[in-house]
Amino acid sequence: MEGLIGKKIGMTQVYDADGKRTCVTVIEVGPCPVVQLKTLEKDGYEAAQLGFGPQKAKRLAKAQQKHFEKAGVETMRMLKEFALDEGETVEVGKTITVANFEGVKYVDVTGVTKGRGFAGVIKRYGFAGGNMTHGGHSKRRTGGLAARDLPGWIEKGKKMPGHMGDVNRKARNLEVVAIRPEDNALLVKGSIPGCRNGIVIVRKALKNKVLADKAKKGAK
Repeated sequence: MEGLIGKKIGMTQVYDADGKRTCVTVIEVGPCPVVQLKTLEKDGYEAAQLGFGPQKAKRLAKAQQKHFEKAGVETMRMLKEFALDEGETVEVGKTITVANFEGVKYVDVTGVTKGRGFAGVIKRYGFAGGNMTHGGHSKRRTGGLAARDLPGWIEKGKKMPGHMGDVNRKARNLEVVAIRPEDNALLVKGSIPGCRNGIVIVRKALKNKVLADKAKKGAK
């Protein structure tokens, strides 16, 4: 399976056999039941639709309830499609766990960043601001915005104060430090986007394939 749905638990630190400390993010990955299979004949592509997080049936539309009922699984909070690995076959109702990442060295994690509300240009973009002393009158402001004559208006894409955060971001090539199947936990080195208990998508990184190809060439 290309990836799984998970939940960000938080950050902690672990020690290796040499006593070296590593900061890691703990992600609860799965278990994710297979709710539907997409086939090449019917849908034009092959993929598996996975669910994550239990949800009360009364909070879903009747069509959604029937969708889960047809698959024979309990109602879920979130659905997401993932491509299958080469030669992999799965069945509807099968549960995919964090063991899917056994032997994987790097993963990509996608999540929604924390919402920061309305922010100025210093917090939002890291502007330096104006002089704080000696008569400075533009301490935390944007400075010049547009030319006086031409073009005479603010150009599109100008960095200005506005809504900050609450956007999709992907952290690429995060090293897998440990897998703990008994806790459905995946420990990755460093931080990932989002707040605690936020839903994230964990995928196998392309870097794994690149490393495997290099190893094959080296063996030859």
